[in-house]
Amino acid sequence: MNLQGIKERAGRMFTGTYHSIRTKLLTCFLVVTLIPLFSLGGLSYVQSAKVINSQFGKYGDNAVAQLEQQTSSALGRMKQTAETIYSYLLDPSHSGIGNGTPFTYGDIMEKNDFESLLKSLRTQLTAGIYIITSSGYYYGENNLDVNKLGNIPAWNARPKAYAGTYWLGFYPQDHSINNSGSDNLPVLGLAVPIHHPDKAQDGSVILIEENAEELLQSYAKFEADTHAHLLITAPDGTVVYETDAPYTPHGSDVAWTRTIDANQWTIEARIPAKAFYQSSDVIRANTMVVAIVSCLLAFGIAYLFSSRFTSRIRTLKDSMQKVSFGKLDTRTPIDGRDELGSLDMSFNRMVTGVQTLIGEVEQSERLKKEAELRAFHYQINPHLLFNTLNSIQWKARLEGAEDIRQMLYHLTMVLEGNLDISQELVTLNRELRMIGHFLKIQEIRHGEVFRYELDCDEALLPYLIPRMTLQPLFENIFFHAFTDGQGEIHVKVEEDHDELVLTLRDNGAGIKEEKLARLFSPEMKRKGRGGLGVRNADQKFKLHFGPLYGLKVHSVKGEGTTITIRWPKREESFDDESREH
Repeated sequence: MNLQGIKERAGRMFTGTYHSIRTKLLTCFLVVTLIPLFSLGGLSYVQSAKVINSQFGKYGDNAVAQLEQQTSSALGRMKQTAETIYSYLLDPSHSGIGNGTPFTYGDIMEKNDFESLLKSLRTQLTAGIYIITSSGYYYGENNLDVNKLGNIPAWNARPKAYAGTYWLGFYPQDHSINNSGSDNLPVLGLAVPIHHPDKAQDGSVILIEENAEELLQSYAKFEADTHAHLLITAPDGTVVYETDAPYTPHGSDVAWTRTIDANQWTIEARIPAKAFYQSSDVIRANTMVVAIVSCLLAFGIAYLFSSRFTSRIRTLKDSMQKVSFGKLDTRTPIDGRDELGSLDMSFNRMVTGVQTLIGEVEQSERLKKEAELRAFHYQINPHLLFNTLNSIQWKARLEGAEDIRQMLYHLTMVLEGNLDISQELVTLNRELRMIGHFLKIQEIRHGEVFRYELDCDEALLPYLIPRMTLQPLFENIFFHAFTDGQGEIHVKVEEDHDELVLTLRDNGAGIKEEKLARLFSPEMKRKGRGGLGVRNADQKFKLHFGPLYGLKVHSVKGEGTTITIRWPKREESFDDESREH
């Protein structure tokens, strides 16, 4: 794309060809805000990272210098102690110190004086001071197992003809007689061979051990603080100490090095470049987070600033969306008398007219349905019907036809419950009473050939249930499931938290699988008597309580049918109770 095309696009962006006024305001505000923000943030990051890296480098160098000083101090103390002992042994006046067990009184007194010297040279950090003779006899505390000195790695490696100080490095002190070996004390060892052919101590070795716990803890603390790899080597390349974690040196590593003057040990601490610059990486991440938060804050302020110019248009647009979703009570506030104010007034008048029209249509449809319902119920004259049934009932009683009288009585009770349209929700107690009258009719009709069990807590009887929902289900049992009324019916009503669950079970003929699959289908047509009772009952529960409630049917051909009804608990109001009584 050429320069002219870029200029044209930028011009269209800011003149409004592509975006709304609010978008242009947002863009300008963000450009003016973010350019200095990112510039200052970048400069701050560069300077902060430079300072942090310099300080961390100085900290590491000072820490290694401190480790060198601590180690050098320990080595100096041990070396000075060895020199004092060596001078004592070379003194001609102390000729009683031999390479074997003392037997004479003078030798024993000389031994006691020498061991008193050794005790006086001990400090709080001294772990052991011994003189091991060539015969295996030793001077010092009576806790040394000479045979275990071979466990010290550098003890066996020392040259026989070595003269001067020989540093044994760090090792566990496991050559004590009383040591169990479970918690050996880490020590730093020094061996000084005695070469003096004219003296009895020729071939003996001065062994000095100092407690190295504090020194090793300083090494570990340095490793934990800096995440560096620490390596201490002797002049011949022998590794005296090394960090346990494996480490591969790289050319990009940052290294701090010190040399101990006492024995020319070299202390080297290496840290990967990634770990060294981790602090600057944290600063960069924090700078980015602050920049992002600042961007969001700038965007929010710009959005609020630009919204002041477009709030009235957005309000009108939101009101139109609410009306489109069916919220006809929505009105827009009229904030002025300009063109937008005229639009607001026109919109409010339009919504008022639509709301009025819809209300008139709903009123008309409601009156129409009520008229149709009254016309349907007026097709039967309940008063004439009940008087006629009562007359037949008394006639049967006078004639001695008790079965006919009982059947007419129970039929009258069922019809009273069915034709009472004043309540759509009745108590569970009333609905079960209607079922009792219905079953009495079937008992008179078929005889005592079926068994009916009801399991319902009396505390559940006052709860409401849609009227005429159980009788169609019982009719289906006698018309379709039972042969000549023979079978078993079990009804169980229980509560499940805030819901009621009614289970109706029979051991009749069951329902075919294909018919069961389309039992709740609206396309299912009536064939003969019954057939639609289950779907109609399910629809009643859904209309009154919502689509989550209703009937579930499980049936196996030849094994019976189980219908489960679930609906929420609803108490009977005072008006409902007065109407029922």
